[in-house]
This record gives sequence, structure tokens and C-alpha cells, in this order.
Amino acid sequence: MNIQQKAHPWHGISSGDNPPVIVTAFIEIVPSDTVKYEIDKISGYLKIDRPQKFSNTVPTLYGFIPQTYCAEEVAEFAELKSGKQVAKGDGDPLDICVLSERTVTHGNIILQAIPIGGFRLLDKGEADDKIIAVMKGDEFYRQWSDVSDCPESYINRLKHYFLTYKNLPGEHSSCEITNVYGREEAHEVIRRSMQDYQNHYGCSPWIKRRSSDSVA
Repeated sequence: MNIQQKAHPWHGISSGDNPPVIVTAFIEIVPSDTVKYEIDKISGYLKIDRPQKFSNTVPTLYGFIPQTYCAEEVAEFAELKSGKQVAKGDGDPLDICVLSERTVTHGNIILQAIPIGGFRLLDKGEADDKIIAVMKGDEFYRQWSDVSDCPESYINRLKHYFLTYKNLPGEHSSCEITNVYGREEAHEVIRRSMQDYQNHYGCSPWIKRRSSDSVA
């Protein structure tokens, strides 16, 4: 019997056929979700992190780019570009928001996305960049090739979500958005996150085991 194991969404799926121009996005949550899901780093299964607070719902498809990691390289770039002291990366895969005209009803899926920009979020001094992308082949959003093509109101909606989704009313936000940046800078953040991943996980026993399994 040929038994195939499910690939780990973070470690077992590639970053894409042509990153950073086109990347793979693993989608954890969609705009209709009232519960925040996120990947369990050990098992690879989607888990419930917490119910969404109040009326906050994510404005786009939201997830991460596989085989990326926010650590020293991402933090160094965030400090350079923001002019602020950045202690470290947040220790998670690089987050991505994907715009699509069509309704996607659930997460736990992968898709191909075209990065057009991002914003630099600092959460308690840690780099937590959010890449903004459009779904490959989308009939409407494919006309946007850079974040400068997006209406300001759309970007403000995204910024508001990430600045408030963790907070109680009247509570001071621990998050700060220092920059909104375009496609070329987004590409550099993705390249650095891929390098951080290789530095921390590229030679791990888990990766070696998956590679040997695929060869066998």
C-alpha cells in the first residue's frame, strides 16, 4: 500500500516556483471567520488561536509564506528602514494578506500570490511584516502591480485591523506600523525571510528527513 503523508504547511511546501515574484501562500483565515486560526508549528494542523475580538474580522485572505521565518535578517532590514530599534523578528513565518475578487469560504488551502507591497509592523519591538499580494490570475486585482495602485482606504482598513485586533477597547496598542512599502521592498523582505529560514531550519533533522523521504 502506498501511504502518502500530508506535507507540513510550513516546512513541507515550497515558497513558490519563482519567489519573491510569485509565492505560495498558505491561507489560515478568511474574512468570514469569526475565530482566528493559525498553524500549529509542531503538528502542521490548523488550530484555534482565539475567537476574534468584538467586530474585528480580517479584511483579506490571510496566512503565511512557507519556508520563511522572521528573525535576524528581517529584523535588521526593519531597523534600517524604520529608523527604530528592532530587537528581533517575531519568530513566525512571514505573514501575507492576499487580495481576491472571489469569495474563498475557508482556510487550510494554498494558492499562488503576487506580492505588490507590504507594511512594516512592530509588535512589542519585534519585526512582524505583513506582505500584501494579489491572487495570481484574479480578474480584478491583477491590475494592481504595486501597493501604490491600491486605494488608500483599502490600505487603511488593513492597517486598522492589525493595529486593533489584539486589543480591548481603550487599551493601548502594542503594535506600530512604521512604513507602508512597495513591491521591490516587499521582495527584499521575502528574500530575507527565506534566508532566515535557511539559517534556522535549512539543516534541521526534520528537513533532512523530509528530503530523504521524497528521494526514496
